[in-house]
Amino acid sequence: MIINAQEVLDLHETTVTAWHDVPIANNYEGILHLICEQHTFNFKLWHEEDIARSRDVTDERIAIVKRNIDGFNQKRNDHIEKVDDWITGWLHEHKVSSEPSARINSETPGSIIDRLSIMSLRIYHMLEQLERTDVDQEHLDRVNAKLATCYEQRKDLSNSLTELLEDIQAGVKQHKTYRQFKMYNDPTLNPYLYSKQLKKAG
Repeated sequence: MIINAQEVLDLHETTVTAWHDVPIANNYEGILHLICEQHTFNFKLWHEEDIARSRDVTDERIAIVKRNIDGFNQKRNDHIEKVDDWITGWLHEHKVSSEPSARINSETPGSIIDRLSIMSLRIYHMLEQLERTDVDQEHLDRVNAKLATCYEQRKDLSNSLTELLEDIQAGVKQHKTYRQFKMYNDPTLNPYLYSKQLKKAG
């Protein structure tokens, strides 16, 4: 198998738990190293988003956080593409080609892995809610209901990842890397940024 979905789930769950107590570290190798690297940006994004929604931080801090979110989101998307590029390399190395009738999936393996990464963070923080002593039973019941949905969605996503990878490896599905081309971070494509440069040049 190109990538083992269960290993991806284990990586996400293990690191999310560890990184809340110890500094972020990536001790994986091969494709799992790349998947873990992508996962770190979701981890950082999640916690910066929490700060961005706080009412007790200064506007200056919010501006810094927003720029951090921008940067982490760009790197997260870059690494989705890197995972898909790695799969392309694996297919080439193993001389796997798709059948002429092979269809294209609307979501790439890298994108599914990214969604699983976010789901692991959501589940961790939902479980945190169950440990609170300042909430009533109604709150706990709502959290438990949401957790059940999260677990079901994670199972569906991991199954979809496995099936897609099997189909790609069998040649019945095509594999492509879809480029995000985030324009807002590119000074040559963001009108606000390049217009300022033109004014300076004029």
